[in-house]
Amino acid sequence: MTGKLAILDGDVMDVAQAQIPVTDEGLLRGDGVFEVVRLYEGRPYGLEEHLERMARSAATLRLAFDIDAVRADAEKLLEHSEPADGALRLLVTRGGRRIGIVEDLHVMPETVALATITYTPTRVLDGVKSLSYAANMLATRIAREQGADEALLVTPHGRVLEGPTTSFFYVLDGALCTPPLEDRILDSITRRALFAVTDARERITTLDDLRNAGEAFLASSAREVQPVRAVDDIAIPAVPGPVSLEAARAVAAYIEARL
Repeated sequence: MTGKLAILDGDVMDVAQAQIPVTDEGLLRGDGVFEVVRLYEGRPYGLEEHLERMARSAATLRLAFDIDAVRADAEKLLEHSEPADGALRLLVTRGGRRIGIVEDLHVMPETVALATITYTPTRVLDGVKSLSYAANMLATRIAREQGADEALLVTPHGRVLEGPTTSFFYVLDGALCTPPLEDRILDSITRRALFAVTDARERITTLDDLRNAGEAFLASSAREVQPVRAVDDIAIPAVPGPVSLEAARAVAAYIEARL
């Protein structure tokens, strides 16, 4: 079997053939959970961590979730797929459908400019990666309308949170910092890796802090470490700076050791 593949409830097929009923509330209401796992030459990084977070998300949503079946789907799909760099998207819908898709990686710019978008996290969905991602995607579109590459979500009270699909890190007075999980941001797999290999610390963050930041970067499975060159009218001095470069090197080595 060649070309882009998907798996639907345990059956591998061409991605164009994978279909679910239009009555599935995963489609109608965005009611379901998902994860995106980075593939390195076909090898998944952090699959178990992603599955465990997916299970926690499903439990919060009171969604039936069979972790063994989803794991078996992932393994079967990767066995049938060409070993290449990419991403494995896993979904479980309210209609009970298990979906897996092998995707190409999006081409990422070397650095990004961010536009702040006012955002209030939904408390009932704290820590959940649900299919209800319309607000996140809208934030990115609004940022691009303003001439930026990506959004940086900020509360109405001016507290910096994260990107729509990324964690946000910055360097202040020589220390690598990131907003705290208690500000209701996602416990990112790459964020965890950065804490494992750097001296990063959580810090309640405001836009005023970023005016004094020496470096900044986004972090995610798809991006690993991506330097930020500006936030609104704030130019980041070092792009990339030494802390960002060392973080990128250390995360890459950390991932390679666990493949």
